[in-house]
This record gives sequence, structure tokens and C-alpha cells, in this order.
Amino acid sequence: LPTFLLVSVLVATCAKMSFMDIKSESGLRVLAVNILGRFLLNNDKNIRYVALNTLLKTVYVDTSAVQRHRTTILECLKDPDVSIRRRALELSFALVNTNNVRTMMKELLLFLERADPEFKAQCSSNIVHAAERFAPNKRWHLDTLLRVLVAAGNYVRDDVVSSTIQLISEAQSQQTYMVQQLWQALEQDTADRQPLTQVATWCIGEYGDSLLYSPDSPVKVTEADVIKVYQRLLYSPQNSVITKQYTLLSLTKLSTRFNCPTDKIQEVVEAFGSHVHMELQQRGVEFTQLFGKYDHLRRPLLERMPAMEVSRTHTSETNGEVEAEVISDTIPQAPDTQDSNALLVLLGGDAGEGDIVRPVETTKSTDNQDLLDLLGGLDIGTTISTTNSNSNGLPINNNNNNNILMDSTLLDTTPSSTVSELVAYEKNGLRLVFTMERLVETPATTVVHVAANNQSQSPFTEFLFQAAVPKTFQLQMLPPSGTVISPGGQITQTVKIINPNRTMLKMRIRINYTCNGAPVQEQADVNNFPPECWQ
Repeated sequence: LPTFLLVSVLVATCAKMSFMDIKSESGLRVLAVNILGRFLLNNDKNIRYVALNTLLKTVYVDTSAVQRHRTTILECLKDPDVSIRRRALELSFALVNTNNVRTMMKELLLFLERADPEFKAQCSSNIVHAAERFAPNKRWHLDTLLRVLVAAGNYVRDDVVSSTIQLISEAQSQQTYMVQQLWQALEQDTADRQPLTQVATWCIGEYGDSLLYSPDSPVKVTEADVIKVYQRLLYSPQNSVITKQYTLLSLTKLSTRFNCPTDKIQEVVEAFGSHVHMELQQRGVEFTQLFGKYDHLRRPLLERMPAMEVSRTHTSETNGEVEAEVISDTIPQAPDTQDSNALLVLLGGDAGEGDIVRPVETTKSTDNQDLLDLLGGLDIGTTISTTNSNSNGLPINNNNNNNILMDSTLLDTTPSSTVSELVAYEKNGLRLVFTMERLVETPATTVVHVAANNQSQSPFTEFLFQAAVPKTFQLQMLPPSGTVISPGGQITQTVKIINPNRTMLKMRIRINYTCNGAPVQEQADVNNFPPECWQ
């Protein structure tokens, strides 16, 4: 068929897809998805791109219909066109589930190994998040993280490093195995894989005794071998200061793990007391004291760290304009595995009209440039900002930009008066009640207290509330009081909205939770805010 005719058919197909918003018959949805699936085989790259983009918008409306075309979608990862590869990658992550996680991860890891640098950071983070959610067992999960560290190299983000370390510290039965695997990787040249070096040195510093003295270890390693490799890492000009900080601390910890005298380790550590870099020099001086005056404190200070817990502290802020279409995220994340792809939830891929607001983890770094890439040419009036912290001392990049959403007018406690309340959503035993307040000192600010009540007999877990408002508004979501709602229980969350033009307030909400082991995702528009909330 001529291209213009195919485009016409595609437009008609997209019109059919709109019936999904009004609960159309499943047969019509399957027909529309099958037509789009055939378009993926078309020679015209524009046809393939639009088909992928439409499938991405509708994948969670009828997942099983899209899953039938999984093989064709994965083939699009090999397309020479970068835009098609990007859309195919997003759609591939949206198709990952418990049943196909092994097959999908195998293909996505192969893509990661040969991907262009612009794909590696985002792809590696998404693989980690999908593995966290759908991993069949700990060993497979750890092997997948190790392959990500090897394949993505220096493009791995800090959140992948911290997630891997956290998982290893938690999986006690797999620590010996992982230390052995990481040691074998560390013996190779890792200058282009410094995140791998950071994970490896941290783990060897913590569990080095199991590497050297475990009777079940197939790897025969001596103390001299370890020190030799560490010297290479510390003296290599290609390694970053952060990598050397990991290595120096790890070597100091090994002085309490080795059975032999620690004179050689002390010599290496003392040499850094005169290093030209201030951070390394400070560590060299401090650690040297543990071999001399404070030698009696060295062992208790450097003992193994307890298993790290996943932080569930969230904060979010952005502004956006609600679109009319129901579309999906690349990966629907649980509250502890957030990613910048969440901005696609209400955007529709390349549509540049609005943003979704959702909690993002404060323990993970956010790459603002990647967020802008995801939004295409969207004209955003503000930048995204997160506060990064890590109680375990892991270095994490901070991308702190000036953001009007964090202005003191939003965060300061000011006198307010209760305006009214409304039931924003009620279905399947879940009831959302909005209680609105207007701040006296800043009349343009409306505070919405969201109360989520569980009226069913089953608990709701992994509860996540998301919201979007028109682009003329500014919106901030404070952390929720929890992520689990027991039967008859309640969790609360505060949403602050600035309405500088005093226009009619509209909001689109999305709710994700798990009930009886089944994930639930609902979306609704809230357009009945009382006039006193915004006039």
C-alpha cells in the first residue's frame, strides 16, 4: 500500500483506540492492537514510530493484546533509527512482568551491551528497577545487576551502585558468591567500569574474609593478590577520586579481615597522607591514626555494616497540564523504585503538553537532562530538583537547581482556613477524600489534604498516589504517611497548589496499589473543586 494510505489506516486505527477510554469491547481493542502490530513490520520508519508510540499509550489498557507482539517490538530495538529504538525500549520495559522477566531481561541486556552511550544510563536504571520488581530469586537478581555494571560501564548511574550494594548487604546467603564474582571482575581492567569497581571494593572490604578463607570458595586468593590489585586501583590515573575513596576505605577495612600482619596495608594508607587531593589526603591521615594511636579502635570501627534497609522517604514537585488521553508509564513503579520515566505517565511519549507529579526517592540521584530528553521539546518553566541523601556514606551525585516549587511560600507554615471537602474517588473499597484549605497569607495557594481510606476486607500494599494539574498551576506533593492501608485504615498525603491566575482548578489523579497479590491501577479526573478553592 502507498504510504499515505497506510497513514490514513493508522489514523483510523488510532481513532479506534480512543474507544479504550470508554471501555469498548475487547475484540475491537485487540483488532486495533493487531493492526498496529502489523505496522511495526512496515518499511516506512514513520509508520513504525507512530505504531510504537500508540502501543506505548495503550499497553496497560490491554496488556495481553500488546504482549502478542513482544517479539516484533524487541526486533525494533535493532532498528537503525534512534527514535524508533527509544520508543521500542520504553515499550519493552512496559511489557516486563513476572512471567517473561527472564526472556525480556536477556534481550534488554543484549541491547544494553551494544547500545549507544545515550541509552546506557537510562536503560541500566530501568533494568535495575524491573529486576527489583520482578526478580524470580536473589541469585538471578544479583547476576542481573552484575551484568548491568559490566555492560553499561561508566554510564551506570549512582542509584544502580547504591541499589546493588544494598541488595548484597541484605542477601547474606549470596555474599560469598558475589564477592567471588566481583573479585574476578576486579582482576580485569576496570578503568571504563568504575561503578563496577566501586561495588566490588565495597563488597570485598566488607566480606573479604569470605573471599580468602571460605572453604567453599573455588577462587584461591591470597592477601598479597588483593593488596596488589588495590595498589593498581589506587595509583591508576584513570580512576576517579570517588573510586579511590571507595578503594582506600575498603583496603583499611581489609586490615581487620586479614589474618596476616597489616604492615603493607598501613604503608599504602600512610602514603595517601600526603596526596595532592584534599579528600584523599584527609582519609589517608585519618586512617593512618587507626594503625597508631587509635589502633585499639580500628577493629570495632571497621566491623561489618548491618544489612541496609531501603529508604521509603519520598518527595516530589513539578507542574503540568492534564491531557485528555489515558496513557501509561514505561514501568509502573512501586514507591521504592521510582524513575524519571514516570513523567511519561500522562504525557503520551512525545506529546509536549504536561507533566505527571509523583513521589521520587530521596536516596536516588535525578538526571535533569534525561528528564528533559523524555519530555522532548516541552517548554518547562521550572526545573526538577531532588534532595539526595545516603545514611550509608555512599557518594551520590546531587543535581540541585533553583526550583520555584520549593519556594518558601509552599513550605512555610502559614495560617489557613478550611474551605470544604469532596470525595474525589470511590471504587473497589478505596475512598479518596480531598480536604481543601486556602492559605491566608498567600491566597493563590490551595492546600489539599488527601485521605485514602480502605473500606474493603483486604489490605492495600504498595499504595502510590499521583496527580497532574494544568501547566498554568504549580504543584508540590509532600511524602505520604505510608504505603500500606490495612482494612479500615487510612493514609494521608498533602498536595500544595499555586494558582496565580485564579483559574478553575482541575486535577487528574492516578492510583496504584496491590490487593490480594494483584496490581490495581486506576485513573480519574477531578473537576468538581468548589469555586471557593480557586476564585
